[in-house]
Parts: sequence; structure tokens; C-alpha cells
Amino acid sequence: MTKPLTMNREILEAALAGLEAQKHKLDSHIASVRSLLGGKPAPSPSKSLGAVSAPVKRVLSVEARKRIAAAQKKRWAAYRKSQG
Repeated sequence: MTKPLTMNREILEAALAGLEAQKHKLDSHIASVRSLLGGKPAPSPSKSLGAVSAPVKRVLSVEARKRIAAAQKKRWAAYRKSQG
């Protein structure tokens, strides 16, 4: 007879395998619908199975950085002026 903990683990592993199979099936359906709509293809399975990727770093032009800096300086100047 198996121990309760072992049996629970086996049940959980079987449930996990079933859920992953369902997820794979759903991902396939989503990809086919997206392709019919002309959208982007679904992410690769390795990414959809919980792999964590680094966030995409935004690239700003020099002009954009200057505009942002000028706006921030203007906000700080207004704040300091209101403080007295």
C-alpha cells in the first residue's frame, strides 16, 4: 500500500500532466485562430510553459530623452516655486 503523501503526489502529477496537455491543445487552437485573423503567431511552447523572459528594454531617442528631462526640470521648478 502506498503512503498518503506518495499517493497525493502521484495524483497531483497526473493532474498537472493533464492540465499541461489541455494547455497545449488550447495554445494550438489559439494559434490557428490568430493565423486566421492574420495576427501574430503564438509564442513558442517553451515560453508558454512558464519560462520567464527578461522585459524588453525601451530605446528612446536623444531628442526624446531631452524632452523628458526638460519637462521634469520644469515640474521640479514649479514644485520648488510653490514651496516658497
